[in-house]
Amino acid sequence: MEQMLAGVEGFMYPNEVELQWTVLIVLYPFITGLVAGAFILASLERVFNVEAVKPTYRLALLTALAFLLVAPLPLQLHLGHPERSLEMYLTPHTSSAMAMFGFVYLWYLTVVLLLEIWLDYRREIVLLARSSRGLKRLLYRCLSLGVDNISPRSLAIDDRLGKIVTVIGIPSAFLLHGYVGFIFGSIKANPWWSTPLMPIVFLFSAIVSGIAVVLLMYMALAGRTDRQRSMRCVDTMARFLMYAFIVDFSLEMLDLIHRIYEADESFQTLDFMVHTRLYTSQIVLQIVLGTLVPIGLLVFTQFARLREAARKAIYAIAGVLTLVGIFAMRWNVVIGGQLFSKSFLGYTTYKMGFAHREGLLPALVLMVLPFAILWALVKVLPPWQDEDASAATPPRAG
Repeated sequence: MEQMLAGVEGFMYPNEVELQWTVLIVLYPFITGLVAGAFILASLERVFNVEAVKPTYRLALLTALAFLLVAPLPLQLHLGHPERSLEMYLTPHTSSAMAMFGFVYLWYLTVVLLLEIWLDYRREIVLLARSSRGLKRLLYRCLSLGVDNISPRSLAIDDRLGKIVTVIGIPSAFLLHGYVGFIFGSIKANPWWSTPLMPIVFLFSAIVSGIAVVLLMYMALAGRTDRQRSMRCVDTMARFLMYAFIVDFSLEMLDLIHRIYEADESFQTLDFMVHTRLYTSQIVLQIVLGTLVPIGLLVFTQFARLREAARKAIYAIAGVLTLVGIFAMRWNVVIGGQLFSKSFLGYTTYKMGFAHREGLLPALVLMVLPFAILWALVKVLPPWQDEDASAATPPRAG
C-alpha cells in the first residue's frame, strides 16, 4: 500500500488509488479490433469486388478467427471467478452492456465467421477428406459436417450463401468493435471516455489495425503466390490502410478539437495528463510514431517511384508502427482514463507487474497465442488456392 501511495499526487479517493482495469483490459479492445479490421478487409474482395486483394481473402478470415478465439481470454483472466461469466448467457439482462456483448461475440463467431469460412473451404475440405488417411481423414470428415456434395450447382449455392453471410458480417463486424467503444463511451462518470465519438474512433482504428496485421502477415507469406500478383495486392492493401488511417486520425483530431473548444471542468486535468503522465504513450507513441510517421510513409509511397523491395520495407515499417500506435491508443484510453481522480484533484500511477495474473507475461502470452492458433489453422486450412482449384471453382455470383 505504501508503494501505491508513493505514486499518488494530490487527493485520490481510496478506491481510485489502485487501477481496476489493467493491461489485460487494454488487450481486449486491441484484439477485437484486429478481428473486425481483418474481416472488413476480407469483405473488400467478396462484396465490393476489389480483385487486387483477393489473395488475402482467406488469410484475413483465418486471422480474424484466430484473434477472435483469444479475444475473451483477457477478460477471463481479469475475473476473479471466470466460471461465473457463463451466468450472463443463462440469465441475460439488457441493462448490462458487457452481458449483451457476450451475445454479440457469439453471433459473430458462430453465425458469421465460422459459417463463412466453412462455406468457402467446403470444397477443399471434402477433397482432403477423400484423399487423406488416418486421423487427418477423420479430422476433415468432421469438418465437412457430413456434407460431401461438391457439384458445380452445390458450390454455386455455397458461394451465394457465403456472399450473403459476408454482407451480414460487415455490420456485425462494425457492431463487434463499435460495441467495445460503446462500453467505454457510455461511462458518463469518466470524462476521458464519455464522448459520442468513442465508438466511431474505436471502429476506424480497428479497421486500421486489422488491415495492418493482415498486410504484415501476407508480406511474410506472399512468397508462395505469384510475385506480380502479390505485389499488386500489397500495394492495394497499403493504399486502403492509408485511406482508413487518414479517416481515423481525422476523427481523433475532431474529438480533440471538440474537447478543447468545450473546455469543461475536466479539461484542465486531461490537459495535464497529456503533458505529463501520458506524454510518452500519447504524444510520442500514439500520435507521432504511431500515426503521423506511418501516414507519412504511406503517402510517400504513393508519389515516389520506388523499387519493390523498398516499398515492402516501408510498408513493413508503417505496419509495425501502426500496430504500436493503435495499441498505445488503447492503453491511453483504458489506463489513462483511470490515472486521475473523479474529483479532478489528484493523480495516481500504474505499475505493471511481470509474472502475476494481470502482468506483462500473461499479456505477452495472449499476444503470441493468436499467431500460434493461426499457424495451426493455416496447416489445416491452407489460405492459398492453387491454379487448378481456382479454375475448378465456379465464378462468384455478382
